[in-house]
Amino acid sequence: MAFGLHRKRGSLSMLILRSIVFNVAFYLNLIVQMIVFTPVYFLLPRKKAWFVPKFWASSSLWLHKVLAGTRAEITGLENLPDGPCIIAPKHQSFWDTIAFLPSIPDALYILKRELTWIPLFGWYVLKMKMIPIDRGSRSKALRKAIKVAHERMKENRQLIIYPEGTRRAPGAEPSYKYGIVELYAQLGVPVVPVAHVAGLYWPRRRFLRYPGVIKARFLPAIEPGLSREEFQERLVRETEAACDAMLVEAARSPGAPPLPETALRRLREIEAGIPARAQPG
Repeated sequence: MAFGLHRKRGSLSMLILRSIVFNVAFYLNLIVQMIVFTPVYFLLPRKKAWFVPKFWASSSLWLHKVLAGTRAEITGLENLPDGPCIIAPKHQSFWDTIAFLPSIPDALYILKRELTWIPLFGWYVLKMKMIPIDRGSRSKALRKAIKVAHERMKENRQLIIYPEGTRRAPGAEPSYKYGIVELYAQLGVPVVPVAHVAGLYWPRRRFLRYPGVIKARFLPAIEPGLSREEFQERLVRETEAACDAMLVEAARSPGAPPLPETALRRLREIEAGIPARAQPG
């Protein structure tokens, strides 16, 4: 028993050390690349300049694998349409804000306008013609997002929007916002849900980075033209069902990361035969 306790303490110490090393390297990588690539980035045309943020995202995932022992496995890329579309990832972690970037041809993000005021970072964002909005008035912000997105979609861009808005713990009840429903109805393009449980390995509001394999999948596109109610029902049901399957797989994997209470509760529901949850009323 003493040996087992020692091993657990040793494993925790190594986890903390690797997490610290990764976090330091992650931010250093960001700062160094911003400094090194800034002249090239702002001289190149917008589309060609995409190699800078995509290289940063890829190198960050590489650091995550080498330093934290966490590998990314992203499948379903064949489900991405050739033309404009909306990509709707589950939002659990900072991981899902960077992991898909290398796979998306010409990403378009809706973001808080305050981010564009940050020196250098804001300039990077403006270069890529994102959609900054004032979140003080949700209805006004949504109208602006739809108007600008209409124009950007003419350039065959892929709009990235997180349907739940803010990061939520793995296994938590769905909390999908109405914004994506209105964007779907107004823009008339396919929506590609993206399922994953990255929050188990890169938890929100914590510095620990757990080793393992983060699996994510681009699900089959939801075609345009459905009613708002039918679209929302499909988006929630298909995304949550895929996330449930990934949660079960991750929980059963060797060396599984610690599971938050939300994940444990959802696993008990799955074992009891409770299907993927619909959006609460």
